[in-house]
Amino acid sequence: MSLSLPLSCSQRVKEALSSAGIDQKLDIGSTMANKILAPVKTEQQILENSMLEDDPNANCAVTQEEKMRPRWGPQHKGAQELANLYTTGKRTQECICVGICITLMAVNFFFIVTHIHLANFSSIILAALFGIMTADFASGLVHWGADTWGSVELPIIGKNFLRPFREHHIDPTSITRHDFIETNGDNFGVTIPFLAKIVWDFIVLPEEQLRNKFLWICFVFLLAIFVAMTNQIHKWSHTYFGLPKWVIWLQEHHVILPRRHHRIHHVAPHETYFCITTGWLNWPLEKLRFWGILEYIIEFTTGYKPRADDLKWAQKGIRNDAQRNQK
Repeated sequence: MSLSLPLSCSQRVKEALSSAGIDQKLDIGSTMANKILAPVKTEQQILENSMLEDDPNANCAVTQEEKMRPRWGPQHKGAQELANLYTTGKRTQECICVGICITLMAVNFFFIVTHIHLANFSSIILAALFGIMTADFASGLVHWGADTWGSVELPIIGKNFLRPFREHHIDPTSITRHDFIETNGDNFGVTIPFLAKIVWDFIVLPEEQLRNKFLWICFVFLLAIFVAMTNQIHKWSHTYFGLPKWVIWLQEHHVILPRRHHRIHHVAPHETYFCITTGWLNWPLEKLRFWGILEYIIEFTTGYKPRADDLKWAQKGIRNDAQRNQK
């Protein structure tokens, strides 16, 4: 005589779902969820295709296979050429921009503090958050544009603005060797017209108009602050030694760009996670294929290949290695 054991609760539920065809739908839903929530780059991809910045000397070529890969870091031939393009004139422009911007920030901060009313404090916080998110998106748009298009050989913008982006991909730790002026000069310069306009409004507008514009002023001010600090935040995301504890706390709580999060962008060919202020928008923009769609439209209409100039500079290291191996 055979004994028929009673079905467990989970078995009975599974049979009921199966008979209704629901389990198949759940499997499909689970697969879709896993696909949507899957990481953009796996840990293995990050380790194999990016420079180990927490151990910068780990990129030294030892095996023959390693010698055939791009030599990331300050020994890369392309990185050395790009670093030498930093001129005295460029340094002077950056010093002027930093000085003017910091002065305008201080004046604006004084005006804003003296005009704050606690009654609309929650609205001010909301405006500030929108300013921060806009700064994050703006950092991604500029970063994507400079990484993906243009050439160092272009007049004016090539050596002055695109050069640091090319250098950064083949020597990511170079930014940690730049001082405050070289790191932040360009971003501080971009914010000067907006900060100057706010100062002008505070000086010339009557009190009633200032009250009506105050939320907009807070939005623009926080946007300008975070745009100005984007490259400093970016530098911190590449700094694995000696960071202040408060910076590490902000990174760990994703108030600013975390180090581990930004390493996803530095997996060759550097085609994702372009937002470098807070990084909040990287995941949703990647899932929407935002940058890929823009690249497809531009390539389809113009014929230009994305990141062609970036690849050219990266290959200088490969050619340099090949010449050395032949000798």
